[in-house]
Amino acid sequence: MNEKALNVLEYHKIIGMLSGMAGCEMSRRICEALVPMDDIDDIRMGLRSTAEAVGLIVHKGPLPTDGLFDVSGAVSLASKGGTLTTRQLLEIKNDLQIASRVKSFLKGDIPEIPLIMELADLIVPHQKLEDEINRCILTEDEIADSASSELRRIRSEIRRKNDDLKIRLEKIIGGTENRNYLQDAIVTIRDGRYVIPVKAEHRQKFPGIVHDQSRGGQTLFVEPQVIVEMNNALKELMLAEENEIARILLKLSEHVGECRHDIRNNQDLMTKLDFYMAKGKLACAMKAEEPIISEEGVLELKQARHPLLDKETCVPVTVSLGKDYRTLIITGPNTGGKTLTLKTIGLLSMMAASGLHIPASSTSVIPVYDDIFADIGDEQSIEQSLSTFSSHMKNIVEIVSRANSRTLVLLDELGAGTDPTEGAALGIAILEELYSRGAYTAATTHYNELKKFALSREGVENASMEFDVETLSPTYRLLTGTPGRSNAFEISRKLGLPNGIIERAGVIIDRGEAEFEDLIASIDQDRHRAENDRMEAASLLEKTRLDRLKLEQDAEKLIREREKILADARQQARGILKDAQDTADEVREELKALARKDSLGERNRDYSETK
Repeated sequence: MNEKALNVLEYHKIIGMLSGMAGCEMSRRICEALVPMDDIDDIRMGLRSTAEAVGLIVHKGPLPTDGLFDVSGAVSLASKGGTLTTRQLLEIKNDLQIASRVKSFLKGDIPEIPLIMELADLIVPHQKLEDEINRCILTEDEIADSASSELRRIRSEIRRKNDDLKIRLEKIIGGTENRNYLQDAIVTIRDGRYVIPVKAEHRQKFPGIVHDQSRGGQTLFVEPQVIVEMNNALKELMLAEENEIARILLKLSEHVGECRHDIRNNQDLMTKLDFYMAKGKLACAMKAEEPIISEEGVLELKQARHPLLDKETCVPVTVSLGKDYRTLIITGPNTGGKTLTLKTIGLLSMMAASGLHIPASSTSVIPVYDDIFADIGDEQSIEQSLSTFSSHMKNIVEIVSRANSRTLVLLDELGAGTDPTEGAALGIAILEELYSRGAYTAATTHYNELKKFALSREGVENASMEFDVETLSPTYRLLTGTPGRSNAFEISRKLGLPNGIIERAGVIIDRGEAEFEDLIASIDQDRHRAENDRMEAASLLEKTRLDRLKLEQDAEKLIREREKILADARQQARGILKDAQDTADEVREELKALARKDSLGERNRDYSETK
């Protein structure tokens, strides 16, 4: 995509915002290199990865990829047998820890994120190497005693030798016979060896090696002969410590070399994941949505906001291009939002083509453009002695020569800066040429000739930025299908210009132009009436809907109450039946008991008679 359009539409500011969301230098470089793509599969993949990042961030939070180091150089050195520094090893440990955290993070409750999971599944943690580095290295300047048993032994010996030396030297400087020979009763170090500050004139009192002297030469730093051997032994231990540390670092470096492929691959994978997270964070910050990508050349931005304006105060715009018309001519007063609309169309198209979500409705549709051209703003060139008109025309010449059926062209104040009649004619001719080349064009203008051109030419449509004459302020709403008025007379009258001047201007103006302005005014009035009628109809429809809903709710309530009454009646009837059944059962039982008694009485009588 051409650099001029990227600059004019301030694409670099979006990239700056994206880079600020990156968690490491490598992903920041990917952000800074991001440009709009022209392959639909690449664009959809970019948008999908952003959508997955947004889903993960909203559901659980961003991946813990912040703070990743570029360890490729260190790994390359280790793979060739080189010894890494403690800092390089700590950076590798840091990246290994991030790899482990990313794997753990994605084991919990997460949404459906196949692209992210595909990358994360390829990450290979190396816990053993991570633990070894962590065990051996405390800080950039300190190796742990536990790094090896030999290092622990050497350091123990060093501490013991240091203690012995200090005791011996303290006896020397603490003796009363030596106080007058010493500059200070202190022990210091020169060239890694313990020395004492001796007055120059008493040098012969302390046999040994002079390692340094004060600036004035009055103090000599002497290593007493009696501790030379002890210092030698300490020096040897220190060299042994250095050698052991070098051996430990080499061993850790060899381990890094063995894992080089995984470490490099992990870095690439996590850098890409961090780039995805940066896109997701930017989308969340902008309250952006994933647009639909079209192969048909249709652009439909719904409730779109310019991403560099305050999202709370920016008035959204809805604009379409490429379905019923390929050329849109936007008119209206200055400061009404015409230029901003062009920039919103261009910048959001660039963002979507870069795989970034856009601050617009998710039902917005954006086509794939091979290139976007923009001639917007004051392009006057002092260096080339070009007027504003000449500079704009120079840009337009290049645009026209490169335009085709897969380009979007944005032209601000087309034909301005020269004679209005000639400028309008040139504007129409340029729009015709762009149309014949199949380009999709959005242009702003004040010229009535271009408004008439849109009314008379198939495939060309008018649009206007709404302006409230009563308050002398723009509403920033784009009205497609309606040409805009200049409102110059009404604005002048509101601002206090005498009626006589305004009436004289009305006489001077070309009658055809006046009639056209009257026609636009009539259309505008009809539109307002239609809008009011639509709102009234919508209000009535909403009232009808609510009334119907209330009736349905009342009907459902009556049905529920009837069912409850029936249910209660059934329950009551079942209770009565049960009581009756219980009573009948009791009666039957009593009758059976009486029958048994009667039967027993008869048998007793028979028995008595037999007796």
